[in-house]
Amino acid sequence: MLHDTEIHAREVSDEWAIRAENWLVELEKLQKPRRLRERNSNSLILTGHGNSLRVEKGALIIKQGFTHYPQKQECRRYFKGDLDLPRIIVLLDGSGSLSFEVLDWLAEQSIALARIKASGDVAIVASGDGFAADQTKIDWQRETLACPKRRMAFAQDLIAAKLKNSIATLSGHLPQNADTDVAIARADRGIAELGQSLDDLQQVRAIEGECASLYFRAWRHLHPQWKISKLYPVPESWLTYRGRSSVHECKPENRRATDPINAMLNYGYAVMHSKLQIKAIADGYSPPLGIMHRQKRTSASYILDMLEPERPRVDAAILDFVQSRTFVGADFILRKDGACRLSPQLARVVAQLI
Repeated sequence: MLHDTEIHAREVSDEWAIRAENWLVELEKLQKPRRLRERNSNSLILTGHGNSLRVEKGALIIKQGFTHYPQKQECRRYFKGDLDLPRIIVLLDGSGSLSFEVLDWLAEQSIALARIKASGDVAIVASGDGFAADQTKIDWQRETLACPKRRMAFAQDLIAAKLKNSIATLSGHLPQNADTDVAIARADRGIAELGQSLDDLQQVRAIEGECASLYFRAWRHLHPQWKISKLYPVPESWLTYRGRSSVHECKPENRRATDPINAMLNYGYAVMHSKLQIKAIADGYSPPLGIMHRQKRTSASYILDMLEPERPRVDAAILDFVQSRTFVGADFILRKDGACRLSPQLARVVAQLI
């Protein structure tokens, strides 16, 4: 006979496994078919515990980690020059191992590798094409950063492009109401202001900040669909969208997401950041040499520049996903510090969306 606690544990485990398998089916649907002579355009996304990448007799053997029980472990074998080879392998949190031999194999086959933490922060990006520095482009980055006038023009164009994409997201991916109208009108006005002569970068940031505040305020009408479960109760704060900032941070920051939508956004931005960094390195730019964003020794500041116009596009993908799915509490993990994390298989789906 099973005790009540054992029955409850089994029910919880079963629901977690059911949701994990559900997201695996979703992931399969997102895979784009490969034409006969076309290179695979899908990223390979790994998560869970026990991921393994090794080279055996010249072939790359990849074993997917475990996220639930029961689960059949995915195992893939790739040969050199195989058109099924992904262009990017993304490691989402989890654990596992790989060797120097694997890194050499990936570099030889021009496959990039990105590691993203559970928080949505990018841990490391290794470009499959190596660092093909283009001195002309690096000189352009340095000269633009050093010249106040050119730096201002760069920042104005960058944020104007972001606002233009924000308008497309507001008008095409959110329920239309007074808040979206106000946000669109402010973004339109912001684009006009950015087209004028400005004296200080803080003016650009002020325009961006005001537009961003109204942009995310329009999201407060979002009501994700939930299937309520006694085994995985859902906090009341998850039923609506309260804003981009984490409620547990003293400053208006969003690094420690406290609700599912912000957790998805953090993952989406991290995946886009990785893609842009891989492209920037391949094109010969220096990732740390930011122009609008302040350069830090440990930060890919130029990638943060390039990410700005792409953020609303990531938002659009996440908005469409959130408004077309029904979630349960088992899809998310609530940490002891109040931070919200995605379940591993849901994280794979969100990463594949981007």
